[in-house]
Order: sequence, then structure tokens, then C-alpha cells
Amino acid sequence: MATHEAQPSRQTGAILQIVLQQAEEAATLREARTVLLNSKHIKLRQLSRCDDRLAAYLDGLLLAGNLGGAACERQLERVGAGSVFAAGVWALESARLDHLDRLLSLSEVIPAARRGLISAFGWVDATRLRGLVARLLASNRAIHRIVGLAACDLHRADPGRGLLQLLGGGSALRARALRTIGELGQVDALSQCIEALDAKDHDGRFWAAWSAVLLGERTRALAALIGIGRIEGPLRSRAFCLTMQLLNREAIREVLLPLARDGTSTRWAIIGAGISGDPTYVTWLIGLMGDEKLSRAAGEAFSLITGADLVLLNLERRAPEGVESGPNDDPSNPDVELDPDDGLPWPDPARVQAWWGGNGARFAAGNRYFVGEPLGREHCIEVLKSGYQRQRVLAAHYLCLLEPGTVLFNTSAPAWRQQQQLAAMS
Repeated sequence: MATHEAQPSRQTGAILQIVLQQAEEAATLREARTVLLNSKHIKLRQLSRCDDRLAAYLDGLLLAGNLGGAACERQLERVGAGSVFAAGVWALESARLDHLDRLLSLSEVIPAARRGLISAFGWVDATRLRGLVARLLASNRAIHRIVGLAACDLHRADPGRGLLQLLGGGSALRARALRTIGELGQVDALSQCIEALDAKDHDGRFWAAWSAVLLGERTRALAALIGIGRIEGPLRSRAFCLTMQLLNREAIREVLLPLARDGTSTRWAIIGAGISGDPTYVTWLIGLMGDEKLSRAAGEAFSLITGADLVLLNLERRAPEGVESGPNDDPSNPDVELDPDDGLPWPDPARVQAWWGGNGARFAAGNRYFVGEPLGREHCIEVLKSGYQRQRVLAAHYLCLLEPGTVLFNTSAPAWRQQQQLAAMS
């Protein structure tokens, strides 16, 4: 009899181990997805394959019911963005508000947990969030309102009149509200963004300037954004890239020349040259392709202007011997930084020069090119469909700059949602 009674327990234990593995894989894949979203060599189809795998693991957790929830709880012994994401999706899909409350409390004190929970709200279908987000926005707790507002933002859903009221909250909530105004294309709130340019906190000033520029302001906010783009920090790249997309040819040259002359800032000049879309920088970029430290960045900038895919056109070369991509397993190696060019092809300067000699005539000086074509709405949509992830991010921003008030396309959304939206835009 004891043997028969023990059998269900052993089966449950075996199933739990399987479900635990699914929870671990979901958390790991979520972290891998974050890397893909910031990769320069990933297209929507690769993101789609990752999302399909991630969805399969998440579905497995849901099918496991309470065992899935228990597995997610076990993963929270090591709180991270991935583990909170998996637990958040399970809680939202299962309508388990008790589990969600714990995740909200973790998000209040652990930044990685906040990122994971917000991404869970962005992952699930908007129909799952009806009523819940409204309650979060009406809460007295700042973390509830931040997460609720972020959920609206990620689904590009208007939170209503309450959005402007959130500008009176704490610095983190105000920064999120300013960002939401820009991403939702709310031109009617432009004056609030301009007022917030005097915010005491750096994040608030940045998102005020960033949103105001997207909404059409081209003087004070643009000047603020240019200034932020010169300061080292986590927001520098966003500020620099958006200003390069907007400035005219002469203004871009004034920004890039000092960077190119400063040996420590050449990479920024390369990035700016690529975003400028100005074919007059191509010869300079080809000259940098022989520099091992700058070769791949120059190749990416060249492709951003010309649309030439170095791999498909056989314009690449083998990686130089002895070149390592970022940190390795050697504990004595002081290099712990990720390689900013990881995954990019190594351009062959001679082959690239030959290609440019045969194709350069169709690129007229003074025109702005984006991935091989003059800048325009229809081309930006095509880049969103088939371009590399960094190109897609730029395309989304161009659509807003070309027509202020346009909702910013979410290049971080689940791939199937992006594909549906792109089909509707065609």
C-alpha cells in the first residue's frame, strides 16, 4: 500500500522538475531576447524565432497550472529580470493578483525586477490587462502607477487624462509620463514637455527633451538633447542618435568634426556619420575599415548610408588573428566590457572600395540616404520589415520626425505583434 501511495508523489516531483526547467528556460530566453533587441545584426525574423521559443516555455508554465506558479516562485530565489518576467506572465495570464502583488513589491526595491515585470505587461495581450491597469494607475503607490503607465506605453494605449496628472508625481513617475507622451505622439501635451526641460533630475530633463523633439519642437528641446548627447551616461546614445537624425547637413558636420579629431571619440563620429546619411562621409569610413578597433563600426555606418549588406554582397573579410570579442573565461583578463561591435561583419576595405566605385554615382552629395534610399515614410516601413534591429529603431524614430504626432512603432514588442502592425501599415 505504501508503494502505491508514494507513486503520485514521485510523479508530481518529476513533473515539477520539468516545469522548473521550463521556468528557468523562460527566464534565460527573456534575458537573451533583451540582448537581441539591442543587437546590430538581428532582424525581425530572428527575433520571431526567439519569441516563438519563449512563448512555448511560457505556455508550458500556464498549462502546468499551480505547478507552473510554484516553479516561477522557486526561480524568484534569484531575483532577476528574467525570473520576474516569467513569474509576471504566469500571474497575469492566470489572473493571480496575489502573485502579482509580490512582484510589484519586488519591483519597488529592485530595478531588475521592475524591468522584468514591465516587460511581462508588454508581453501579454492587452485584453488580459483590462481593468487591472486602470486600478494600478488609480493606486496611491508610485510603483503601481509606474508599472500601469508603462503597460499603456508598451501597448501604445492612451491612459487618458490621468497621464498629465502623473507629471506631478515623483521623479521616476514623471520621467515615465514624459516618455509616454512622446511615444504616444500626444502633441497636445507638448507644452508640458517644454516646461519639464527645467526638471532637476537628469532623466526627467532627457525624456522631456526627447519627447518634445519627437512631437515637433526644434529649438529649446533640441538644444537640450544635443547637450545630453555630449555627456557620458546611459542616455547619451539615445540623445546623440536622435539629434543626428534631425540635424541638417551643416549642423551635423559641426558636431562630427571635433569628435573625429578627438582620438577618443572617433567611434561617436562614425555613428553620427552613418546616421547622417551623407554619402560624402563614405570615403572616410572606408579608410577606417583597416583599423581593427573601428573597422566593424565603419562597416555598419557604410551600410546604414548605402544599404549595402556586407555579408550578402561578399564585402567582408575574416576576423584578424588574435582579435577577441570582449571578455573571455580568463579570470586574469581585466577586460570585462562587452564588445560594442559583437556580431558585426569585418568589412574588406578593397572590396568595399570596389563596390563603391561601381555604385557611388547613384548617391548624390547633399541628399540624405537611409539604408540605401532617400529618406521617406514608405522606405522606413520597409526597413521596419526587413532591416537590422538598429536600423529598425532608427526607422521608427524617423516616422515620428517626419510626421510629429505619429505613435512610435514599438520595435521591442513581441514579434508577432510587430508583424501584425506592419501588415496594417502597408
